[in-house]
Amino acid sequence: MQFLVFALTYPIIWILSRLPMRLLYIKSDVFYFLIYHVIGYRKAVVLENLKMAFPKKSEEELLKIRKKFFKHLMDLMMESVKAFSISEKEILKRYKYKNPELVNEFVKQGKSIALVGAHLANWEWSITLPLVIETEVYGAYTKLNNKYFEKYVRLSREKFGVRGYKTSEMVKGMQRRFSENKKGAYILLSDQSPQPHKTYYWREFFNIKVPVHTGAEMLSKRFDLVVINYVAKKVKRGYYEIEFQLITDSPKEFEDYKVIDLYTELTEKNILQQPEFYLWSHKRFKHRDKVPKEFL
Repeated sequence: MQFLVFALTYPIIWILSRLPMRLLYIKSDVFYFLIYHVIGYRKAVVLENLKMAFPKKSEEELLKIRKKFFKHLMDLMMESVKAFSISEKEILKRYKYKNPELVNEFVKQGKSIALVGAHLANWEWSITLPLVIETEVYGAYTKLNNKYFEKYVRLSREKFGVRGYKTSEMVKGMQRRFSENKKGAYILLSDQSPQPHKTYYWREFFNIKVPVHTGAEMLSKRFDLVVINYVAKKVKRGYYEIEFQLITDSPKEFEDYKVIDLYTELTEKNILQQPEFYLWSHKRFKHRDKVPKEFL
């Protein structure tokens, strides 16, 4: 059954990926109409998230943000498909890095890097990081259930040089590399919502107490990583500018959870600049009524 699903759908994805971006965006417009106006996929979830995050905004403002979000989400879906076949020249034209020298200066100093980020604008095209960073780049990924899709999706994600670890193997992989005195940069998207029973720390995110992942801080202290945030900003349709923002080059000097506090504050600031391009379709505040007493 896995092969049948793969055989029926992968050729369609591959053919779509070969289309020019202008044609993919026409398809994006069609998908937007169906998803937003016909099916109504997660419209209520997005609006609920926006109301909680921006309580001072009017209903009209929130509805405008929601509409722009869904238009962007369909664009992102097409851009992810395009990643299967896009050339290095075209993707670097569309996904421009503003200041890679910030990262490379620490690489020259013999440092390893924790590249933290959020699901903002287009994070899928961060597969191009090895084209501008002068060290090996590693990223964690969730293994797909379909082994046939797993193979080709992984090849797509690694086509520009990113090396993937399964999420469950990321820490062991880092330990092995550091035991061999090998340097690298590690992509750690850190804005997901963990399960409360696996949470060590709760803090405010848009003035709502939520559980937060502390893995990036834990790893940066264990391996003495320079912590650098990368944020993608949408310039116009199909074009992004990526900026690197230093959080700290000495994480061990910070008290517990301060690094993750700085990251969260920076993430909020970046979202506020372009709220329509954040991934609001997940229930961002679903654990707000489960805050432990010590974090109230």
